[in-house]
Amino acid sequence: MSAKQIRIGIIGAGRIGKVHAETIAFRLPEAEPVVIADVKVQAAQEVAARCGIARVANTAEEVIADRNVDAVLICSSTDTHADLVVAAAKAGKHIFCEKPIDHSLAKIDRALAAVKTAGVKLQVGFNRRFDPNFARVRQAVASGEIGAPHLMHIISRDPAPPPPAYVKVSGGIFLDMTIHDFDMARFLIGDEVEEIYTAGGVMVDPEIGKAGDLDTALIVLRFKNGVIGTIDNSRKAVYGYDQRVEILGSGGSIATANCYPNEAVVSTAKEVRRDLPLNFFMERYTESFVNELRAFVKAVAEDKPTPVTGMDGRIPVVMGLAARKSHDERRPVRLSEIG
Repeated sequence: MSAKQIRIGIIGAGRIGKVHAETIAFRLPEAEPVVIADVKVQAAQEVAARCGIARVANTAEEVIADRNVDAVLICSSTDTHADLVVAAAKAGKHIFCEKPIDHSLAKIDRALAAVKTAGVKLQVGFNRRFDPNFARVRQAVASGEIGAPHLMHIISRDPAPPPPAYVKVSGGIFLDMTIHDFDMARFLIGDEVEEIYTAGGVMVDPEIGKAGDLDTALIVLRFKNGVIGTIDNSRKAVYGYDQRVEILGSGGSIATANCYPNEAVVSTAKEVRRDLPLNFFMERYTESFVNELRAFVKAVAEDKPTPVTGMDGRIPVVMGLAARKSHDERRPVRLSEIG
């Protein structure tokens, strides 16, 4: 398969589906988007016209059944992911699925079983692993550059909260927002978390609380290798998208700062200042979206394992469920309690 372009079918033409379609069309010559579908046909048509996609299918099932498709990108709503993974696997298609696979572990397990039975590849869309800054942190830990890691701190704050209508179907902050940070914690330390303790509240928008969710949380992680980690989440940082990491090790530390639209610093008699950081994930993680799809296409073309597996998709959901249980019961929760 490496001698030809990987032909990709896209399910979902919303915000992330559009990003992935443009990446394949304009940034990955080794792949070709050949068909796209969305429940909103006009959205699919607009993306198809923009990206030179020859066919707009009426349904996701048509994309999966298309004989010209080698791999599918599942960018539809979360509640459709698991069933589409199963259908694509049964059709013999390789699969890139946005996170999370599902909010239900039973549905995730069914999807992973179908992938294993079919012998197809599955990559889950945890794009932050492919950000150069975080990849450098991982390199420092894995190589021993900072010695044995002792403490990890992840700061992840959005510039503004989502609408309450979204909160009600999102799975909650831990399965929607923090799930990325759970994946980053495992990736950066290179070990599994065994216990989680959560302190959280509603400090940004009372409507989020009425929807049964939190908007502010501090989560303590205990890794099997002894590392202690913290994740600091807020749905509202008025100054922009706040994405930072620090790891302290026995031989030093490594940290990443926020990314800015420019590196200029203004100095006057009254102040020293710079522009605000990049405002949200579409701007902050542009290159990581390209890098993750390049890695997926390469895995398919060269018949190699994907860098973010189905199990990598399952474990952060377990962590999210443990974090919520910890908050509700006001106690540390071991992941073994969740499954």
